Amino acid sequence: MNRINTIIRPNSLETVKEHLVTMGIEGLTVSEVQGFGRQKGHTEIYRGTEYSVDFVPKIMATMLPTDDRVAAILDAITPGARTGKMGDGKIFVTTLDEVVRIRNRDHGDSAI
Repeated sequence: MNRINTIIRPNSLETVKEHLVTMGIEGLTVSEVQGFGRQKGHTEIYRGTEYSVDFVPKIMATMLPTDDRVAAILDAITPGARTGKMGDGKIFVTTLDEVVRIRNRDHGDSAI
């Protein structure tokens, strides 16, 4: 079992979701997050005053696929989120030791 966390631009969410639904993804958790990477935030002008925005708003989507679906999910996320510019985001794939469904105490793949 794996966990895929992807951090993307907010305006990319619908396209990424459509790609994932088309490929048959069965579960997706989405959170609004803030952070910065190499771009170190940006400056904006509000009512004639320039100010610095240190944390950039992003979306984090989390999926729990089986091992055989990871590559296909990565292939679905990338074209939906890619603009070719700095700030497109990242995808993190980690291995899960255990997953438990609280309702009926299913373990492993059956809990997903």
